[in-house]
Amino acid sequence: MIFSLAILTIVLAYTWVIDPIAPGWVVSIPVALVIGLAIWHALRTGDWGVKPAAFLPALGLSAAVTVAAACAIALAGSRLGTWHERRDAWTSVAALILWGFGQQFALHTVFLSEARATVGRHAGIVVAAVLFATLHLPNPFLTAMTLAGALAWCWIYDRHPNLLPLAFSHALLTLAILYAFSDAMTGHLRVGVGYLSLR
Repeated sequence: MIFSLAILTIVLAYTWVIDPIAPGWVVSIPVALVIGLAIWHALRTGDWGVKPAAFLPALGLSAAVTVAAACAIALAGSRLGTWHERRDAWTSVAALILWGFGQQFALHTVFLSEARATVGRHAGIVVAAVLFATLHLPNPFLTAMTLAGALAWCWIYDRHPNLLPLAFSHALLTLAILYAFSDAMTGHLRVGVGYLSLR
């Protein structure tokens, strides 16, 4: 799982060590490195995560999961009294889709691919989801949400390998979370030292 471990090392090194002391533009370096590693892995395996025949089945399953999860998130926000309007939320949808695509690309074509090759198909789904969630520590809300989401997304991708619907699912559920919960609950979606600095 050399590519997965390399990506984990890069991301965790940035969020725990580099981010607190570096200027904002430095984030482009680990992003470029992770994208480069994911593309390199895809070139080696031929898995680009966009199998045409899998698009519609993946779309159907991801739509069902996304609607169910979004309703649960909205209900939780309503019950907790944290549901609120956001003036900037819809203007960031395009950015959320791109960000979601990048994360889904690494999750499925690298983490899931290598995990299945190492521990088998079903256990690989769990391992990939745990690795993905680890990147969101120590934010307990975000770690739990990404673990649950990654388990569902990997389960879908394992059956229907097209990540385009999953990227939209990722973006829409992030948007639902931004509406449903307060920044105090989500930790401003920060990870690593950035999250600890809020405490």
